[in-house]
Amino acid sequence: MTCKQLGGACNLEFHADTFESMADQSKKHGMEMFQNGDQPHIEAMNKMRELMKTPEAMREWFDNKRKEFDAL
Repeated sequence: MTCKQLGGACNLEFHADTFESMADQSKKHGMEMFQNGDQPHIEAMNKMRELMKTPEAMREWFDNKRKEFDAL
């Protein structure tokens, strides 16, 4: 899956055997981009923060991304 598919801002591809591992790779990448001051990634992270304010919405987002991962 790509960074964009996981809510990010670029087309960097992540490869993993489990969704959890892929999510971890995405999180690390996001933190690196944040530390580098990459504005598109910072904006994507802000959108995720808003989503995280509603547990139901966040759970639904994760469920949908897990299904997308499982389909690949």
